[in-house]
Amino acid sequence: MRRILFLLIFGLAGLGVLISLGVWQVQRMAWKHDVLAAIDSRITADPVALPSQVSEGADKYLPVRVSGAMLPGEVHVLVSVKQVGAGYRVIQPFRTGDRIILVDRGFVPTTAKQAMRITGPMDITGNLHWPDEIDSYTPDPDIDDNIWFARDVPSLAAALRTDPVLLIARSETDPGVTPLPVGTVGIPNDHLQYAITWFGLALVWAAMTGYFLWRSRAPSESDAL
Repeated sequence: MRRILFLLIFGLAGLGVLISLGVWQVQRMAWKHDVLAAIDSRITADPVALPSQVSEGADKYLPVRVSGAMLPGEVHVLVSVKQVGAGYRVIQPFRTGDRIILVDRGFVPTTAKQAMRITGPMDITGNLHWPDEIDSYTPDPDIDDNIWFARDVPSLAAALRTDPVLLIARSETDPGVTPLPVGTVGIPNDHLQYAITWFGLALVWAAMTGYFLWRSRAPSESDAL
């Protein structure tokens, strides 16, 4: 009897933990959905003037419209675009008023890396961006070939002598450069899969608990004799 009671308590406790984890992931999924919806809404809002002081917390993804002139010099960040293949993001200095900022003009294929760019006066609409996450696996830039492997804003700003502010253009700045959309596509929301995993484990746990309870209650061969 004690064995059955122990198995029942242990089984119900484990089942409760697994179900709680599944419910928590469902709640996280709803929270993440709201966060991504808020980001998308912010990205597509009407553009404003570039703030005099840019804050990562307050101004991330902020839609901005700037007027000024594209300056000579650029860096190339290696990327891969679905259904297109490998290429480069072209990042170039842009003078607006008394400031020089970084502008991510968009994507060019590897064959167009050295193509001439249009410089001079232009208006640009885009979204403010902060450095891509860099870890110990990110290679150092190949300075000789001007190939970078992440949009490391402080390093890019130092290389091009600009303010550490990066604007991702969503309006075309050059016929040969394709603006890449700013959005939440690259931000994962995998909590539904996590919830299904926990609920699946709870089902397996319940089945195992039921099996061991049945085995404990079933008469043994010695009892039958």
